[in-house]
Amino acid sequence: MGSVSGTIMSSIGRVRLIDLISSEGLPSDSYKISISTLAESLAQFSAAIIQFPVSDSALLRSGLESARLFFHQRAYPSAEMVHTSAPREWCRTSGYYADPQLWHETYDYRPGLTPTEPNGELEFPPSGLPDIFSLLGKAARDILDAISFSLNLRSFSFSEILDNVPLRNREISSSVLSVCCHSRPTFQEAQHHSMTTQDNGQLVIFQDHEHQVDKSLITVIKSDRCGLHVKDQNGHWILVDGDLGPQEAIIYPGLALYQATAGYVSPALHRTEMANLHGNMYGRCSLSFKLMPKSMTSLSCTQMRAAGHGVEDQFQIPIQVDDFMQRSHPTDPHFFKHSFPSYAYSTSQDGSLKPSIKRKKNSTRCKPLPPSKRLRLEAQRVLKERVQNIADKKGIKLRFCGLKECEGHIRSLDSPCSRIRMELGWPPGVPFVHPHDLPNKAKLGFLEAYEPGWTVSQHDMDRGPNVHCPLGVHFSPKP
Repeated sequence: MGSVSGTIMSSIGRVRLIDLISSEGLPSDSYKISISTLAESLAQFSAAIIQFPVSDSALLRSGLESARLFFHQRAYPSAEMVHTSAPREWCRTSGYYADPQLWHETYDYRPGLTPTEPNGELEFPPSGLPDIFSLLGKAARDILDAISFSLNLRSFSFSEILDNVPLRNREISSSVLSVCCHSRPTFQEAQHHSMTTQDNGQLVIFQDHEHQVDKSLITVIKSDRCGLHVKDQNGHWILVDGDLGPQEAIIYPGLALYQATAGYVSPALHRTEMANLHGNMYGRCSLSFKLMPKSMTSLSCTQMRAAGHGVEDQFQIPIQVDDFMQRSHPTDPHFFKHSFPSYAYSTSQDGSLKPSIKRKKNSTRCKPLPPSKRLRLEAQRVLKERVQNIADKKGIKLRFCGLKECEGHIRSLDSPCSRIRMELGWPPGVPFVHPHDLPNKAKLGFLEAYEPGWTVSQHDMDRGPNVHCPLGVHFSPKP
């Protein structure tokens, strides 16, 4: 089997959903290849194509047909049905909404809520929504677990912020399945569209908003007509659903995942094209599942720190999900950093796939890293190679303290983190916080505790014994 490139993809990645489902034991070759393809596609295009089993194509097709009939038989929406997009209602939307200015209609299916008409009567939804919700919801969770694997996070790292499966008594789903219809002919009176011209002179019509960003963790969308564009890492708009098969759908990450991964997974900036709907009596219908975090939880980067990832200042403080959803967020593509890790798997002599990470060769021409930067990188490495290994063997789930609060913990024998520090062999006097956030002097104590005789760098070792560290601490080279 040839090697899988981890550099530049010529088009959006295609992955079979069945290959992304994890199983006990070592990851299979197909799993690793699929993870690599997914990671590269999300890094370059902020989207990927997921192939469901062929048996699921009938359910998706019938769902879209039911959506077309549902919207086609509805009269022009009354004032009570016009969607107001109140931020506080983000986890309570259910039933039919319309935005005549954008030629956009939506029916939200949310388990746990029973939608009603404005006159109080029960509202009859499109058919098959519970089965479609289950299908797309399971796929979104599998994709989220695959992203966790690519980031080297522990299994089910996001389970604490997701809904129960199945929902418990009187629980309302945070995730939602939106059945959407764009540009139904009934809305022809509303002419609020913006127009852009392609290089070939053809007129392309988009919604008033130049681009949108979902606040979900993962969005899975299946449409009956192409027209979904996402902005790639080079700032170009790419049509991502131009050649989808009946069992294929588009997935892309949202702002909640961007926050929970400390910016390592950038959200998709997307827009919908309306130019190919002329003469179509149904408009453009789609099934859009949004995997959402629970409103009473927090988006925290604890798991990212535990995996050794650096967390920038803007992601340090956990944020309540409900507050996050009600805030306005910048949608400038330059605001998001495209730093999703990429992997390439090469074939070894025994035929198995092994991850290969391209590293820059050591060169005397390269400017050496600053001491503080080297300390931070070494601390992250030791956390992953030493501390995490000890924690896994003892069944300890790493939950680091904040720096200020832990300065008092290390002086107390009955502090919340005292038992964990003792079992891990955490160095005395060093706060139990993520090594990335430790002061430089504490980083040195952390490194010496888990790697006795540690030196700042091989470059310093080459200078001979009793190397003087620029940070004011002396080391002796390893034997």
